[in-house]
Formats: sequence, structure tokens, C-alpha cells
Amino acid sequence: MKEKITEIKNQLQTKISQVKTLNELNDVRIEFLGKKGSITELSNYMREIPVEEKKEFGSLLNTIKNEANEILNAKKEELENIELQKKLNYETIDVTLPGTKLSVGGTHPLTKVIDEIEELFVSMGYDVVEGPEIEQDLYNFEKLNLPKGHPARDAQDSFYITDEMLLRSQTSPVQARTMDANLEKTPIRVICPGKVYRRDDDDATHSHQFTQIEGLVVDKDISLADLKGTLEILAKKLFGEEREIRFRPSFFPFTEPSIEVDVSCFKCGGVGCPICKETGWIEILGSGMVHPNVLRGCGYDPEIYTGFAFGIGPERVAMLKYGIGDIRSFYTNDLRFLSDFNRVEGGE
Repeated sequence: MKEKITEIKNQLQTKISQVKTLNELNDVRIEFLGKKGSITELSNYMREIPVEEKKEFGSLLNTIKNEANEILNAKKEELENIELQKKLNYETIDVTLPGTKLSVGGTHPLTKVIDEIEELFVSMGYDVVEGPEIEQDLYNFEKLNLPKGHPARDAQDSFYITDEMLLRSQTSPVQARTMDANLEKTPIRVICPGKVYRRDDDDATHSHQFTQIEGLVVDKDISLADLKGTLEILAKKLFGEEREIRFRPSFFPFTEPSIEVDVSCFKCGGVGCPICKETGWIEILGSGMVHPNVLRGCGYDPEIYTGFAFGIGPERVAMLKYGIGDIRSFYTNDLRFLSDFNRVEGGE
């Protein structure tokens, strides 16, 4: 039996010396160590060997198995090194060649404006609050001092789903929900960004879907002076430190008094140009003091608490700030527009 083991070992070494590829090596491994391999079948002789020789035979069998694995593994490493060297020789890289230019994305102009406004108000102690886009009529209109039959509730202006559910036409419902949910009726300071929906014909300056950021402050002794100071900070942050604002009387059902806010033209400095239609001023948002009916409807005593609210359209800010002429550019996913904007952004 020793002679048989020696013969198999010599055969293995001969086969190994002839192997040129990893596939050939795997065939040799199967031939000798597979389920029907020469070395594996030696175990079948164990039953024929006298008891006193079984221990010695078992030791020889384990030895040849270990030696066979060592020989095969060494040959495998040798062949792998040869293959690696071939790749290194034939797959050289010229590091002096220019690299492949990869397209790199950038921040969408609308997202940039929203982030900039959120960052400003968070630094002033405001919370960022969001709410559902499918809203109850109760919060979208009634709690905002828009009773049944009010012209602003017309189905031509809003997307109604049922008589009592609609796609929100403003982010003001988030303000109403925030006041309603504040059971202790403590002071509130929030901004509410999000998408809103209105029945409108899409053109260069109008869209049936757009975004709003509304702000709300409710506390004791809040006045128009607080509103003006806040909006001055906002205008300077968005359009430059030299900007000034002015208030014009207006009307919104949920504020009293209501105010339209203009910013001095950042293009001409107030002299007059096509952007400001030669007036020196650009309208940027609506605002006002929270109507007592709104405070009362959300559980706040208007004899104790006052507040201000404002709403700004990020699309309008982005169009003014970056010279974008068509609101539809924000939503059409035109890579030409986005890459051009990223180029401009990188040059700032």
C-alpha cells in the first residue's frame, strides 16, 4: 500500500509540472482530491488492511492529502502571479492622459432659495413646520377667516377632492394647525415651506403647482414694527445689504391690517429699470398682523396675544435673484437650464 501511495504522489507531481492554466489545475485537483479522485479512493482500502496497520495507513493517507493540497495551492499561487504579471504588462495606464470629465450635479435654484430662507429663520429661533398637501376645508379656509361662500373658495381657484377636502391652495393651513395643536397656547414662531396648488393656466409667470414659505409669530405685544424688522432682515439676506423695503396697504382675509411688501430694486438701486418696471421697487411678498378672528378660531385670546404672518414665493425670489425668465423652467427638468444655472452658481 505504501508503494501505491508513492505512485499516486509521483503522478500528482508529474501532472502539476504540466499544468499551464488555472482551469487545468482545477482538473488535476478533481482528478486526485475529488469525490472519485485517486487520493480520495485510497480510503476504500482501509477495510482491507489488518487492524494493526490501520493507524499507520491512516497517518500516510492524511499526509498525502495535506501534501497534495500544499502542492496544488502553491501551483495556484504561482499561476495567479503569472496572470497578474501579464495584466500589468499589457494593461498599462498612461497617467499623463487627461481624465474623463464627469457630469456633476448641483443644487436646484429653487431648493437653494428655500434652504437659504430656512437657514435664516432657524438662526432667528423659528421652527420649520410642515403639513399635509391634501387639506381639510376647515384649515385651508374656515380657520383662516374665509367663511363659506367667500370668493377665494371658488372651485375655479382650488382643486377640490370632495366638498370638505382639497389640495391646499396655500401653506397657511400649517399655521392654523400649529396654533390649534398648541394646547398650552404658548408663543409661536414658525415658518412653513411646501407645495401648494391652484387652478391656473401655466405660462411664464404662473403655474398650477408652486411653492410657498409662510411665517407666523404669535406672542404678547407683537406689532408692525416687529414685522418690518423681520422682513428687512429677510430682504437684505436675499437681495443684498443695501436693500430697503416699503409697506403698501392691501387686503387678505386672515390679516388686519394687511400689507404688500416691496424691496428696492437690486438691479438699478432704485433708479428705475425694466426689472422694476421703472419704479425702483419690486413686490416680493404679502404680510400683515394676524386677524383676531384667526387667533380666536385657533384658541388664542386676541385681547392677550397678537401676531404677524407673511408669505413669500421662492419661485419669484429665484426668478428675480438669478434672472430666470420662465417659472416653468423649475419643473421641466431641462438639463440645459440646470447645467447653465450650475455654471452661473459656480461663478459666484
